[in-house]
Amino acid sequence: MKKPPWLRVSLPHGPTYQKLRALIREKHINTVCDKARCPNICECWSNGTATFLILGEICTRNCRFCAIQTGCPTPPDREEPRRVGQAVSALGLRHAVITSVTRDDLVDGGASFFVETVEEIRTLAPACTIEVLIPDFKGNRESLQLILQARPEVIGHNLETVPRLYLRICPGANYRQSLDLLQRAATGTRGMLIKSGLMLGMGESRDEIRMVLTDLREIGCQIVTLGQYLSPGKDHYPVISYVQPETFQQLESEALAMGFLQVEAGPLVRSSYRAEALFSPLSRPVELALE
Repeated sequence: MKKPPWLRVSLPHGPTYQKLRALIREKHINTVCDKARCPNICECWSNGTATFLILGEICTRNCRFCAIQTGCPTPPDREEPRRVGQAVSALGLRHAVITSVTRDDLVDGGASFFVETVEEIRTLAPACTIEVLIPDFKGNRESLQLILQARPEVIGHNLETVPRLYLRICPGANYRQSLDLLQRAATGTRGMLIKSGLMLGMGESRDEIRMVLTDLREIGCQIVTLGQYLSPGKDHYPVISYVQPETFQQLESEALAMGFLQVEAGPLVRSSYRAEALFSPLSRPVELALE
């Protein structure tokens, strides 16, 4: 399918983009921006923001929507958390987003590396707020508890799509398991925000989208992102439809009416897009997040 004009993006440019690119290479750091071929890499890197990808660059799952390489990963790099902390400090970030490949080969799914990365950022950039975008940890409650004890300001986990499409798009994942993880995070936190996201244009119906949004609100999710799915290549799940910008606007209004505190919806929106802007209005007073 030919991409509509509203999905056109600028080519990377500018001194801030080049500085961040050079720093990432120097520190041997991965970002989901380039590994997942995010369409917003120009805008975000030019603004000095990036989503750091820890635990290597090879995922143990084979989700059909994702551009990240799959296979048998190498052991985690013990110096990676410190390098991420150094990069956050060098960039002077006010809000850092940390995500990872899925590591089903590790006993804790990599939760301890999230904790170490949070601790390094707290040490090297104490004024920076932290958002973690975590995998499902195969439902491991102990792994989630490690994340909760690290107390990042935002805990995110993406549902990605509607339940009917999970087997086709997210083999190895389970909608109910992911929803339960978010619910446990919501009930186990105080002062931390819970966030999730969906990709649209994969064959879901409007009613199915509303059902997922309702599920998220019922378990205590406060922030949600909605974006257009873009297939990474011919071997991945195809784009079934391009959602009109007006439809995203309507869904954003509906989600806000459901009680979400912040909603970001649009063709180019990704789960960590404008993460700081979504978080900042909710950071003071904290009580806003404690429904």
